[in-house]
Amino acid sequence: MKEKLKCCFHLKGVFTLFFMFGAISLWAQKVTIPIATNSNMMLLQTDNDNRLMTVYFGKPLENENEFAAVSAGYNYDYSNQGIYNSAYTPSGTWNLSEPAIQVKHADGNTSLELKYVSHKIEKIDANSSLTSIVLKDPVYPFEVTLFYKVWPKENVIEQWTEIKHNEKKAVLLQKYASANLFFGGKNFYLTSFQGEYLKEMQPAETKLVQGMRSLDSKLGTRAMLTQSPNFMVSFGKPASENEGTVLLGQLAWSSNFKLEFEVDSNKNLRLIAGINPFASEYLLAPNVVFKTPSLIYVLSNHGTGDASRNLHDWARKYRVLDGEGERLTLLNNWEATYFDFDENKIKDLFKDAKDLGVDMFLLDDGWFGNKYPRNGDNAGLGDWQENKKKLPSGLGYLVKEAKKEGVKFGIWIEPEMVNPKSELYEKHLDWVIRQPERPEIYYRNQLVLDLSNPEVQDFVFGVVDDLFVKNPELAFIKWDCNATIYNAYSAYLNKKGLPQSNLYVDYTKGLYKVLQRIRAKYPKVPMMLCSGGGGRGDYEFLKYFTEFWPTDDTEPLERIFVQWDYSYFFPSITTCNHVTDWGKQPLKFRVDVASMGKLGFDIVASKLNPDDKTFCKQAISNYNSFKDVVWHGDMFRLVNPHENDIAALMYVNPEKSKAVVFNYLVNNRFSITATERPVVLNGLDPKKKYTVKEINLFPGTTSSIASDKVYSGDFLMKAGVNPNVNLRRTSVVLEITEVK
Repeated sequence: MKEKLKCCFHLKGVFTLFFMFGAISLWAQKVTIPIATNSNMMLLQTDNDNRLMTVYFGKPLENENEFAAVSAGYNYDYSNQGIYNSAYTPSGTWNLSEPAIQVKHADGNTSLELKYVSHKIEKIDANSSLTSIVLKDPVYPFEVTLFYKVWPKENVIEQWTEIKHNEKKAVLLQKYASANLFFGGKNFYLTSFQGEYLKEMQPAETKLVQGMRSLDSKLGTRAMLTQSPNFMVSFGKPASENEGTVLLGQLAWSSNFKLEFEVDSNKNLRLIAGINPFASEYLLAPNVVFKTPSLIYVLSNHGTGDASRNLHDWARKYRVLDGEGERLTLLNNWEATYFDFDENKIKDLFKDAKDLGVDMFLLDDGWFGNKYPRNGDNAGLGDWQENKKKLPSGLGYLVKEAKKEGVKFGIWIEPEMVNPKSELYEKHLDWVIRQPERPEIYYRNQLVLDLSNPEVQDFVFGVVDDLFVKNPELAFIKWDCNATIYNAYSAYLNKKGLPQSNLYVDYTKGLYKVLQRIRAKYPKVPMMLCSGGGGRGDYEFLKYFTEFWPTDDTEPLERIFVQWDYSYFFPSITTCNHVTDWGKQPLKFRVDVASMGKLGFDIVASKLNPDDKTFCKQAISNYNSFKDVVWHGDMFRLVNPHENDIAALMYVNPEKSKAVVFNYLVNNRFSITATERPVVLNGLDPKKKYTVKEINLFPGTTSSIASDKVYSGDFLMKAGVNPNVNLRRTSVVLEITEVK
């Protein structure tokens, strides 16, 4: 049998082959299961009691016949820590560490044991495979299946769990993690991203010491507002851009999450990631499968830059809706009008959009509500009919008028929310998440609708469907979500006799059902995910949305930092960046910053002076010439604004024939030395020849960069080029072009 297995799964010197076809090693009746990408490998192995353990996580091992020998002492000594390296740690039996799963059986018993039963490895397509491993309790009819979907080339693993049982009555899931990882070693550094409104994605790196470090959210809807589900773990030393072993990860779940990092007494690291069990014990009926959200992670041996580029490639190809497609530049009316507009004002803005050269006009908040007109944020939310006083001819008229001007038309909605001052609230109070016997608590004068209720799901789908049925040429949806969940209580769950602790999970799964229905009927219409800024943005949502809004803070200097930190996890095609009047920086600075992603404008274009308008039109034209490189190229973070007086970031197309480099002054103190040094580029072909040309010059200014000089890629990636950023040149954009 052993010889047959060795024959069937012989590697022939190619690591990816064993991954694609699977590998099983039997060593003293033990089963060894590899989960591997081109650059990294995880080995799972049964122990003498048939429990599944993680015995290796590191660079690929080339000899399959040595896989099983890992547990005999390769790299790490597991002899005194069998309780720590479980692949999915149960509670209530042999385990003394933090569990990945905790349950109360139908008979009230709280013990759980999980033994290996079987596994299979399936080739999904030419680029990915799926390994599934079945674990069962030997006493109760309860089972867990671990899933590992792997993209070898991109070094990305997506991991989730499915739980089911066949007990006589429902089982209470008290904790149900998506993943339980184990890393041997001694020094681990965690970078987490905290924040608040207007201060999202604030990085903090700390060395993990013995004990538990938890990152979590309990907000329900705007889950990312104060804590991001994105994280980095670096091994051996702090994370750096171009060297070292680092893992970038995200729990792809659009509600309460919890990430637990535990260093044990032997200095090894356990990571348990999943839905936050806070107020979320879940009653699981017999023969129903509970699928957890995915933990998505990429591990690189060459620093955060390589890890990011792999994750970006994966996201564009396999996860983000239309990730390899196009995006629409736009003019939004919010800064120009807020709630104070009418049909004629909006029509005039169509002309501004056309004059600037953007693709689309976006009508923001304030267009709906009649009994309770949406003239402020305290009324009308939930009543999705055009306000007859503001828009007497309706949305269809505006769509047609925009088309006449040569621009597309998009619209803002917030369909998960309701104002107490609305017809929807008056007619369907039972649809609102609220404690019936307690005072209501508002966030932006609104409450959250109960999407655990199928009737509410139908209503929210109907909001979107009605817009498209009546306006087939509607080109874009901005989907907002401003409130968190207070007074968590569902009248629907109460009516059905289900526990209130199901609410957070069922709300989120109900929202996903709505989005699935929308995409089944309208598969390609672009939709922006917004949540009062950066309250939402994850790879489960981005199955349904083409882009997201990182933060309401559009002050361009702050945006450099926010966009930089989001760039570790998201490709630039997914991030919406708008030019506004925030900040003291010149218009050129604001436009340049917003060009590092999906460009939009939220300004009063008609009030621009002639030079500003000329610059904007030329900058949009330039953007259209390089946007494909920003959206689909490789991104290289060159100079970190957290550590230097300047920031520099570049994008290179796959052919290495074109690149664009963004440089900014981020410290305006009088004495600045960093600007005297060249910026060393990356990602070019060392043997090719390139010119360097400054673009996005403001009218009346000239560049200090010689555009006719030719450099080798080798020179630019070793000696670099000085963009001459200084107090008079605070923003410099360079176009790098191959000389044929």
